[in-house]
Amino acid sequence: MNRTQLASSLIALLVSLPLLAAEEPGDVAAFAKQLSGPAAEIASMRAPSPIDATIHSRSALLPVHFSDNGSSERSWQGTLPVENGTLRFVVFEPADSNWQVDLVSAGGRAVSAASRASRVIDTDFGIEQARVPAMRYDYDNLAGDNWTLRLRAPADAKDGFVLIEGDAATELASWQTHTRQLVGQRLGLTALLTTSLEGSVHVGRSAGRIDQASIRVTAPDRSVASYPMFDDGRHNDGAAGDGLFAGDFPASMGGNYVAQVEARGVNERGKAFVRTAEHLLPVVDASLGLSATRALAVAGDADRLSIRVPVTMRNPGQHYRAIGEVWGTNAQGKPTAVAWLGGMVTPVDGVLSLGFDERWFVLAGTKGPYELRNLRIEDADNFITVASAGRMALDVPALRTRARASGIVIDERMTMGPRPAVERSTQGVGKRLLLVHGYCSGGVWPASQFGTSSTFLDVNQNRSNDEFAQRIRTFGSTWNSFGTVAHSQGGMASLHLYAYYWSGLDNATGNRLMQSVGTPYKGTNLAGILATLGNWFGVACGSNSNLTYSGASAWLAGIPTSSRGKVNYYTTSFKLTNWYTNDYCQFATDLVLSDPEDGTTEQVNGQLSGGINRGHVTGQCHTSGMRDPAQYLNTTRNSTMNSNAAR
Repeated sequence: MNRTQLASSLIALLVSLPLLAAEEPGDVAAFAKQLSGPAAEIASMRAPSPIDATIHSRSALLPVHFSDNGSSERSWQGTLPVENGTLRFVVFEPADSNWQVDLVSAGGRAVSAASRASRVIDTDFGIEQARVPAMRYDYDNLAGDNWTLRLRAPADAKDGFVLIEGDAATELASWQTHTRQLVGQRLGLTALLTTSLEGSVHVGRSAGRIDQASIRVTAPDRSVASYPMFDDGRHNDGAAGDGLFAGDFPASMGGNYVAQVEARGVNERGKAFVRTAEHLLPVVDASLGLSATRALAVAGDADRLSIRVPVTMRNPGQHYRAIGEVWGTNAQGKPTAVAWLGGMVTPVDGVLSLGFDERWFVLAGTKGPYELRNLRIEDADNFITVASAGRMALDVPALRTRARASGIVIDERMTMGPRPAVERSTQGVGKRLLLVHGYCSGGVWPASQFGTSSTFLDVNQNRSNDEFAQRIRTFGSTWNSFGTVAHSQGGMASLHLYAYYWSGLDNATGNRLMQSVGTPYKGTNLAGILATLGNWFGVACGSNSNLTYSGASAWLAGIPTSSRGKVNYYTTSFKLTNWYTNDYCQFATDLVLSDPEDGTTEQVNGQLSGGINRGHVTGQCHTSGMRDPAQYLNTTRNSTMNSNAAR
């Protein structure tokens, strides 16, 4: 953050101190929406396949563990495969460590890494203010297929990491075997090699040969263990010898596990390679369970039903995200989907209640018997299923609605439930545009470029989308209505707020309710790597699973299409001035992100299916301190967003 931004943030902080003092979220049951949607949307609301969140890695993040050599210094060395005549690597060392970095040729000749390099760049790696110092070394023409990187450090030196970039044509594809991330389960990971040459894509054995694969796991208590991966057909790895490797490890406690898949071998061109993929895997307790196989729909006000599911609870007052499907029988006696339903729910006295509108039955033209299908109940921060039911009988009373299918227009009451009376009685006054920052950040938006606006501040914090959304809601409660202009994770949090909770967003008027720039709606590869580095270096804000590919995929699987349609989003990337030396926004993150990218978010993963894409521009990076200007400082786009913003 530069001095101008810091001054703006301090002014905004002073102005909004009375509001921030009451920032803690309240009881979500009082303002949670009761969501439903047509049967046509059911597929998009189902839990995603783990393969949808596959990490494709062309790099390797290798731990540096120094060994004593009997003198006043410690040393480490590792092989650096040179796959295409070029080499780029980044060294992460603790502050004031004074590592000596050397390259050793196949013949044993050692030279200073800096003396041989085309470029040596002092940089850092991270997201927003969560950064790790780094030194990058580039080699444009390096003879030989293998060099050795040798690090020497004083006797009291701490360990670190080396990040190596390989040829982009050879990638390690890695994904979770399953998503049962509960205490007591074994967590599985799968990996295979892929190559892309001259338009032809090969996978598994046809892409090369993995000679060694393993999983290095850092548990929530920071203990580290290594587990083998197999290609023997007996470990959820497909057929023996097919090039698909799998392994697993026990999750004995709750918290964030960082699991790093490492694979070494030879690609289809006969070049040695090393690749890693970093998975951030939150594990939670099964704090809730289903206590019956039958649910009961109870008549409420007007045309509303309360579908009640019996549960057992360990943590009274805890809220969850629940998503399921209502099925009935059509005139021909065949099972027919009525609608999906869900939302944020807080079980009370052993019952989890989901609101539902009787008109969905009429619109679908169904009758009994009814079922609740594909019900999943997830923790609200990580979207991990803690209880589920494939099919559950549903008792429905006689319908009271007199509506006919031909006269039904799907309205707010059907898709979001009735607006709570408490909301109408406690609304603030006036309208506002909220300027929202992202993960581990502060007031980035130039407030002077936005009229009738206020800056939301939760400086340098790490929040789940759900926590983040509730803080935006509390801040915005001063006004009767508000729209949002958000950066990075702030875009996810704004969408989460609109999707699940009643707030001033529901009262706003104007062309664009929510606008975002640089939001990783599908996640960013940086989140897993930063979690790996953070376990050792202690990254400022900590790890955030919502920003990973798998975490974002799970989150999106519960965001209704109608809510996504209220988002207008922009993406940016670096300005390409030279195909090799200038294809970056940030020196270190460029080694692990696929072009085009903004230093944090890849263009392909900044897309929001169902949202309104307002375009991609080059020459703008994710945040200040990168090569090109920060995307949130673009005066022209800010003017467009300001004039079109709902308030």
